[in-house]
Amino acid sequence: MRRRHTAGVTSSRSAAPVPIASFPVTRTVTTRWADNDMYGHMNNAVHYQLFDSVINGWIAEEAPSAVSSRSALGVVAESGCSYFAEISYPDDVIVGLRVAHLGRSSVVYDLGLFPLPRQQGAQPGTMAARGRWVHVYVDSGTRQSVPIPDDIRRVLQGAVTTDPATGSTSGDSPT
Repeated sequence: MRRRHTAGVTSSRSAAPVPIASFPVTRTVTTRWADNDMYGHMNNAVHYQLFDSVINGWIAEEAPSAVSSRSALGVVAESGCSYFAEISYPDDVIVGLRVAHLGRSSVVYDLGLFPLPRQQGAQPGTMAARGRWVHVYVDSGTRQSVPIPDDIRRVLQGAVTTDPATGSTSGDSPT
């Protein structure tokens, strides 16, 4: 398996584009005029905002009581993005999400951004960006690592899939 360095963090995850069918969870997001930068494409920071919004929105939809209780918080411990093609307003974006690794107190998400032109019957394009997002669950008061709450774990387990790049199955592990 190929290793790559991103911002000082080594990752063994493949940065190659994968098809949208690799993601069991998808959400369509509308781009905004303000998402474009001076070069006419979506600013890199917006990619991260989409990842964050889709992950937390999905968890809030599927486990609303866990989100409202706030006894344990999923904090971002690592994030990264590989860019393959431009996305720009006014295209919509389909955000694909899968759980690449589910540990005791942490979860690694694999995310994809797929442009969806605003045309009647348009199909999503090829992957424009692939993200990696790591949440570590901590006690809201002490900020010490805690097990992922059961209701959130049940949601996450529904999105655990085989890695499209390596064919290995992710799942529960002790970390």
